[in-house]
Amino acid sequence: MEHLTPKEAAQFLEDNPKALFIDCRSEMEYLFVGHPAGALHVAWNDGPDWEINPHFVGEVKKLAGHVHDRPVVLICRSGNRSVDAGNALEAAGFTRVYNVLHGFEGELDDHHHRGTLNGWRFEGLPWEQC
Repeated sequence: MEHLTPKEAAQFLEDNPKALFIDCRSEMEYLFVGHPAGALHVAWNDGPDWEINPHFVGEVKKLAGHVHDRPVVLICRSGNRSVDAGNALEAAGFTRVYNVLHGFEGELDDHHHRGTLNGWRFEGLPWEQC
């Protein structure tokens, strides 16, 4: 798995229009916190029990057209869940998996706030909210 900063990921996606951009946060995060423009939603885990989605790999395979060398870029809140999701994809045979460092909201600052240090939104990259 390769790791890209948000700006590197945005450039990668622009340069590779066939790449899948998967937001693997919960449905509520995706809908109400917002998500990168163009990102598809496939939850790695979700409430209320926060168990790993047993269909995650299958859903991504379907979106990828069962092509294991199609680039898959993963983003979550801070870059942690997307690493776990990426490891699962690699274990299933995906060969071009990319993780967005710092995720959509970024790391916590000294006041336990996100969005002040880094992340997709912090970098001013395109996003939308329901």
